[in-house]
Amino acid sequence: MAETRSVVITGASRGLGLASAARLYKQGWRVVGAMRSPDTGLDRIRELTGAAPDDPRLVGVRLDLTDPESVKQAGEAIVDAVGAPYAVVHNAGVSSLGFVEETPDDAWTKVFATNLFGPVTLTKALLPSMRAAGQGRIVMVSSQGAIWGMPSAAAYSAAKAALERWAEAQAGEASPFGIGVTVLVVGMFDTDIVDDRAPGYPDYRDWDGVYAQQHRPHDVRGHKALRLARHPDKFGQALAKALDKDRAPFVRHAVGIDARMMMVSGRLMPGRLFHQMTRLALGQPRHGALRSSR
Repeated sequence: MAETRSVVITGASRGLGLASAARLYKQGWRVVGAMRSPDTGLDRIRELTGAAPDDPRLVGVRLDLTDPESVKQAGEAIVDAVGAPYAVVHNAGVSSLGFVEETPDDAWTKVFATNLFGPVTLTKALLPSMRAAGQGRIVMVSSQGAIWGMPSAAAYSAAKAALERWAEAQAGEASPFGIGVTVLVVGMFDTDIVDDRAPGYPDYRDWDGVYAQQHRPHDVRGHKALRLARHPDKFGQALAKALDKDRAPFVRHAVGIDARMMMVSGRLMPGRLFHQMTRLALGQPRHGALRSSR
């Protein structure tokens, strides 16, 4: 690269964000890791990259996407540190497990704040500098759950679907200023967000309640599917490629064969058929099967 470009990655302390930060740093980018605990997160990135503690190509910024004041301060700190970032990668995300009736309202609020409201606020803080620079890319990390809502992850599916509609609208607004938008629809990767045994992801499923007959087969099949999860480095490669090659005002990529199959199926299948396919894949009861239960 003729000049060192800056990329902001939210949630850079673990999972896909950590792998992406390491990958882009190694490729010569100036990486701004925006995360709840930047000291710990930067140490993890340094372990993967060998970066020195005083390396100016690695910057940490504290960011809590559920706190509007923290998001505002993070935006100011990013501009102070690197000026107009070339790319902003909205990677940070949280989920919660449980059917809609089981999941408390505040869990929905946190999922939407982290996956949608916080990223919107951060983008608004950074857009003025990016517009002035006349270039840049906003990358939204979506999920195959945005294509079709998944039982036990309704809040996450809904938030990611909303993220994609925002991405489409944002592309129309930012394109005249030279700023493009990329959506990466992610399949299953080996990160905490797909593992219900990982700390930090609340599980509201009631194993003795009215949905127990649905939870058990879903849980068994879900854990079997984890064996097919890809390493986060593969996502880092896909992100790096998108940042290097995407030039159109709006681009949507699938990352992973499962995400690609979901995207194709979502375009070609009628909704009733897609529902049946999903029901069978998750081992869910047929329509009306539980009418006599509690």
